[in-house]
Amino acid sequence: MKKFIERKPWSFLDEFRGKKFNGEWPTFPELVKIQCLRFSERPLFTDFEGEGASKNTLTYRQSYEKIITLSNWLLQTGLKKGDKVVISGKNSPEWAISFIATFFAGGIAVPIDTALHQNEVCNLVKTAEPKVAFCDDEKIEYLLNEFPGLIVKSLNPTIPGSYVYNLKTDDEPAQNEPVTENDTAVILFTSGTTGNPKGVVLTHKNLIADAFIAQTNLDIFPTDVFYALLPIHHAYTMQAAFICPISCGAEIVFGKSMSVTRLMKELKEGEISVMLGVPLLYNKLLSGIQKGIAAKGAVVVSIMGCLQALSFIIKKLTGKNVGKALFKAVLQQANIYTLRVAICGGGPLAASVFRAYNAMGIDFIQGYGLTETSPIIALNPIENFKLTSVGRDFSPYEEVKIINGEETVVGGKKVVVGEIAVKGPMVMQGYYNRPEETAKVFTEDGFFKTGDLGWIDDEHYLMLCGRAKNVIVTNGGKNVYPEEIEDSFQLCTNIQQITVQGYTTAADKTSEEIEALIYPSDDLVKTLGLTREDNSDDARQKILVEINKDVSRVNKGLQPYQRITKVTLLEKPLEMTTTQKVKRNYKK
Repeated sequence: MKKFIERKPWSFLDEFRGKKFNGEWPTFPELVKIQCLRFSERPLFTDFEGEGASKNTLTYRQSYEKIITLSNWLLQTGLKKGDKVVISGKNSPEWAISFIATFFAGGIAVPIDTALHQNEVCNLVKTAEPKVAFCDDEKIEYLLNEFPGLIVKSLNPTIPGSYVYNLKTDDEPAQNEPVTENDTAVILFTSGTTGNPKGVVLTHKNLIADAFIAQTNLDIFPTDVFYALLPIHHAYTMQAAFICPISCGAEIVFGKSMSVTRLMKELKEGEISVMLGVPLLYNKLLSGIQKGIAAKGAVVVSIMGCLQALSFIIKKLTGKNVGKALFKAVLQQANIYTLRVAICGGGPLAASVFRAYNAMGIDFIQGYGLTETSPIIALNPIENFKLTSVGRDFSPYEEVKIINGEETVVGGKKVVVGEIAVKGPMVMQGYYNRPEETAKVFTEDGFFKTGDLGWIDDEHYLMLCGRAKNVIVTNGGKNVYPEEIEDSFQLCTNIQQITVQGYTTAADKTSEEIEALIYPSDDLVKTLGLTREDNSDDARQKILVEINKDVSRVNKGLQPYQRITKVTLLEKPLEMTTTQKVKRNYKK
């Protein structure tokens, strides 16, 4: 193993300590002010919403001016320190300006998923009790109807009088008392959109400390261009593609759509160097690359395979990235040649995918965290990544341990698998107005219980098994983690979605066997000459034959107690979260 590289990416803050901020960590407004002093004319927020989908960019100085203008408008409305401001819209500079301006005015930001249904949005707004809401145009009317006292303004320029960039005040309003690092910055709702909402309360310290501490495992630079493609209301994107780049003076390109055409344009013209994604996105991108290679014939496929193996070995042994040169043409065609780092979160990625990107010259790493931890608590360092790990923890700046563990054998080695628990400055204050729920997720000694099962090696690398509530117990008393089986299908082009669950047989109701719920891919349906609308027994049988081939292939690589014994074809995919994970709220 290479020696860990010591990093303290927040050392530049010492120059401003006692002058621009007085706490252990700066608040969000204090950090923005510092970065505007350091990087005034560098680009900050970019999108492709100009005429003809052209590129628009705001510098740090220009962004700061808009933030102050909007903050003053918020103060003029009567916003008091601690008042809530809802922000619900597609990724955009306007979203970012509204978010930061809320803090400058002393408010608490409540980002809400723009894809939620009206009744779900209204339920969250009712719970948060905001004074102001910034949203996309389609939400304005029903928010005004449902909440007559709510001030609602638009994130879109189509309504000039309501547009956030046009909201101004003639007089300098009285300022609220500045926020402190221990004040609440955001409330992020993770569930309960139709019932009793669960809002995660995060302070300025939670968010800013996590942004800097995460960089102890990854160098990022002011010259980097981050791609915020996933919804920014989600903690993963908010931290890794929004707060982290601001913390180092980098640029942020906002993406609004995952359509292939738009994605390719923004990757190329934005000259993206750091990309954030989830397993589904990276699997699709890699699948497209592999199809292009396969189209050139068996000889090319063989040569490329040998070069990838050689590139990966060189990288692991020497740290030198020769793949960038070897696969330049392939990477350019996929519009990812400018990528310096690709980060995957929101769920574990198959080791084969992780390896493939690194072999082709992309420094590809995995991270792990939860909304309740701001969210990053582990990240694979580029210099010493492990394919099977979701990341190394941030010792000594946090503590991660395994609780209620049981000894088991993984890869021929005895390890202790149990629930992952964490303590550190990134851990939430609790759930909004839910003290009993908060108490349940903390140990007596103050560790947050993640609900995830895993184990930690002697070098502080975390290996994830799955969610505790999803574990399947077989008749032999073995624990099976659905996520591990699902990961084995990540590069299967015949399957668009697979969800593994336990089921009981008529003969034995005391233990479970393994069932796979599978939604076939468009490619498979098309290759078989079928349509989605054809639900005949003959059509389903043709699809099932091909799916069973994939299941049989994967089963051969699994332990006997992990093998799938039942396949159920889905007529439509299961509902997914914004990070493209299946919502496991279906009936077992």
